[in-house]
Amino acid sequence: MTTIIAGILMLGVLVFIHELGHFVVAKMCGVKVLKFSLGFGPKLVSRRRGETEYQICAIPLGGYVQMLGEGGGEQGEEVELSAEEKARSFAEQSVAKRLAIVSAGPVMNLILPLLILPISFMVGVQMPTYLEQPVCVGYVVPESTAAVSGFHAGDCVKAVNQQPVDSWNETNKSFLSFAGENLFFQIERDGEALQLKIPAGNDSLQGLQVLGILPQQVAIIGGLAADMPAAEAGLQKGDLILKIGSHPISSWYDLKGIIQRVGNEPVSIQLDRAGQPLTVELIPEQRGGEGDYLLGIAPDYESELKRFGFFAAVREGSDRTWELIKLTVVFVQKLFSGSVSADNIGGPITVVQIAGQAAQTDLAAILSVLAFISIQLGILNLLPIPILDGGHILFYLIELIIRRPVSIRVREMAQQVGMAMLLMLMVLAFYNDIIRLWG
Repeated sequence: MTTIIAGILMLGVLVFIHELGHFVVAKMCGVKVLKFSLGFGPKLVSRRRGETEYQICAIPLGGYVQMLGEGGGEQGEEVELSAEEKARSFAEQSVAKRLAIVSAGPVMNLILPLLILPISFMVGVQMPTYLEQPVCVGYVVPESTAAVSGFHAGDCVKAVNQQPVDSWNETNKSFLSFAGENLFFQIERDGEALQLKIPAGNDSLQGLQVLGILPQQVAIIGGLAADMPAAEAGLQKGDLILKIGSHPISSWYDLKGIIQRVGNEPVSIQLDRAGQPLTVELIPEQRGGEGDYLLGIAPDYESELKRFGFFAAVREGSDRTWELIKLTVVFVQKLFSGSVSADNIGGPITVVQIAGQAAQTDLAAILSVLAFISIQLGILNLLPIPILDGGHILFYLIELIIRRPVSIRVREMAQQVGMAMLLMLMVLAFYNDIIRLWG
């Protein structure tokens, strides 16, 4: 419930920023704003200040700004406007003003990351150290895409589709450019150059780990669950696991298979604690009926807290914003071209989940996720689909070219098509969300 509430609040912030863009520019252009609403449906809270009614509604999946001359009167009915009111009507404004008002919402969503990401870089961002290291495989998940394609532990990736890569982070970024294509990895194995192919239709958009390629991970304990065998046996954070029973441990990935083979039998664990050898005995615990046998330990992920000065943070924030915009635009292009599966589309449930999980971490993570979702909302709203802001922008650009408004009949037909497209997109997004939840 905490995750849901936090996620809705974060989504509400982004909707507020979007609608605030429309509202402020409308006011600057002299247009009368009738309503400023966060959410749809029945009113929960409503207050009138001046000529505008501000309200929060029950369905927190968006919002709107209703202007005079846009959808009738204050209750939606057609009304006769006085000459003074007509001058303040949205419909009577110049094309340039209407373009500015409609564009202001998504533009605010694209500007927001430029304001908040520098703050996250000044506060400090936890960066897993492996992301900036060369892609040398620590473990290949059995039966994964990578395993089937012939990857081995110890392989070092040098290039993807002839594009040189120097780090895990750079490799993951490169995948978006090759979405829907075969991936050809140039690797080095025991000093020998090889090429491995992962066929099209892979899940590379989600990164190397989803393909089954994992980084080096030493078997150092980074966390312990209370009331579980490891904590009760006296294991501590920082302990290096050397052996379980007669099985030597070379990496964290060795642990699970060995623990499952041990089952619920007593087993000795040899440790290195601050340079001193230590042996403890425990019995793995089975959770969830027929679930896995567990010790109650988590790995020690090496990370570095990076803080930046003001000017460096502004530069990093600007670079990150531009990178997210480019990645989102390329993703949309690949989606419409069929190179990316529609399964990658997420809806409000996924957005609330991501935002809610971030809200329970730290300020830098909250701001980073806000920036990421804000950019996606901004670009989505700029798509030239009637109903969305981008559809209105398209009509106004056509009006500029042909020097007259697009006919009401054409606009109505386009609105109906746009509504149908949007409904199908929403159904698909909700379907994907539910599948992910059940999965």
